[in-house]
Parts: sequence; C-alpha cells; structure tokens
Amino acid sequence: MSATSDMLDEIREVNLSYLLFAQHLLREDKPMGMFRMGISDQLADVIASLSLAQTVKLAASNQMLCRFRFDDHTVLSALADKGKASAVAQAHSALLMASQPVGQIG
Repeated sequence: MSATSDMLDEIREVNLSYLLFAQHLLREDKPMGMFRMGISDQLADVIASLSLAQTVKLAASNQMLCRFRFDDHTVLSALADKGKASAVAQAHSALLMASQPVGQIG
C-alpha cells in the first residue's frame, strides 16, 4: 500500500511541476511555449489562465497530465544518438516534433 501511495504522491508532484512550468513558459512567450510543449492555442489559454487553486486541484489527479512526445522512434533515436553533435541532435528532434500535430483538449 505504501508503494502505491508513494507513487501517487510522485505523480502529483510531477503534475504540479509540469503545470507550473507550462504556465511560466506560456506567460513568458506563448508561441514558443506552445511549440515546446506541442499544445494547441486553446489548450495553452486554459493552462495559462488557471488560478493557483485550480492548478493545485488539477495536479492532485492520480493521472499523469504530461506525456512524452516521443511516440515516434525517429524522434527518440535522434535525441539519443550519441554520434551526432548535441546541437545537431536537438535541431533534428525539434524538426521532427514540429511536424507532429499539437495536442487538443479532449
């Protein structure tokens, strides 16, 4: 039981960190934040407009709110390729992720 409780606490911590970071990115530079997170304009507006209480309540979910954008083997391989220079690998993966559709509200 303790392991499950610990895991749920960690999920909540990740959720809160993700939401706070997402809000920071979107408030600093909305277009760049949307690009880096791979989210739509509508979803960006919802995340950026959450109050602190709403953010904490949403983070308390037992489900991960963020997801890996590495659904494609090519993207993950580009990021993990030790043979390429770091800047080249990052640029390649950014191009691959930019070609993916943005996330939408369910």
